[in-house]
Amino acid sequence: MIAMPRLSEGCALDTEQSEGAKTSAALLCVARKYADAHLNKEGVATTPIPGVFILSETAPSILQFAITKPLLALVLQGRKRVTMGSHTFDFGMGESLLVTMDVPTVSQVITASAATPYYSFVVELDAAVITELVGDMDKLEASPDLPVRVDQIEEDVAETALHLLKLLDRPHALKMLGRQLVRELHYWLLSGRYGKSMRALGNTDSHARRIARAVEIIRAKYDQPLRIKTLADAAGMSISVFHKHFRNVTTLTPLQFQKQLRLVEARKLMLVQGAAISTAAHRVGYESVTQFTREYSRMFGQPPARSIRDARESE
Repeated sequence: MIAMPRLSEGCALDTEQSEGAKTSAALLCVARKYADAHLNKEGVATTPIPGVFILSETAPSILQFAITKPLLALVLQGRKRVTMGSHTFDFGMGESLLVTMDVPTVSQVITASAATPYYSFVVELDAAVITELVGDMDKLEASPDLPVRVDQIEEDVAETALHLLKLLDRPHALKMLGRQLVRELHYWLLSGRYGKSMRALGNTDSHARRIARAVEIIRAKYDQPLRIKTLADAAGMSISVFHKHFRNVTTLTPLQFQKQLRLVEARKLMLVQGAAISTAAHRVGYESVTQFTREYSRMFGQPPARSIRDARESE
């Protein structure tokens, strides 16, 4: 039986590079080889590890609207732009994006080509792992930063990500070590530049975690009327305090959050599943198609019929 080449084989490195540069080059090489073999038509290469995937684009992308979960994205090649509310973040190779709360974002790959594609390694953050680690670490203060941050990729994080990717073609080793490496990745994030930003996720009584409980309800029942008292009770806050902290954490009011979630989900229904405009509107909770069309146009810059037409023409 002929042994298949490992993902790390064929990744020639410059011996004169610094250790950090070698790690970055190896991480790009391994990620590229895995992604190119497993990409779906949306440019996503899923892995056997829940919440870990690689993104790739061979050209600048269209604007992508989403409610982003807490995650870390390491940009290995190319550049991306992410907008949250009035804040815009441009970041590229050697930089990382941290999202610590479910927030509506508009993202776009801005630098990519067939010769030099965009690649990023993404891992969704696990609040339970963070809580466990924070309990075992020295007590450090949490930071009230925005739920989206950009910073340089730290070497310990890059090395752990590389070890994790190298296991993707070694199923037995991945089964035994994969979860441990994801936990280690969370540890290095908590120990490094992002530590204060992530720590709020590990405190079960922090404002961020309490608001997260309300966000979970909105996500699960976005097509139903919003009941602020139910959300405030879930967060363990009075209605006035809840409104204040919800906006501080997500940059939106609960109603704005629900509206953006409804519109993002309706867009998926129409462009991915082929649902009619009226069907999508009613399914996400709109009683009036006219109101849905107006609010959709305001958010996406064009009416839903135009979005559907553009999507069909690009196929």
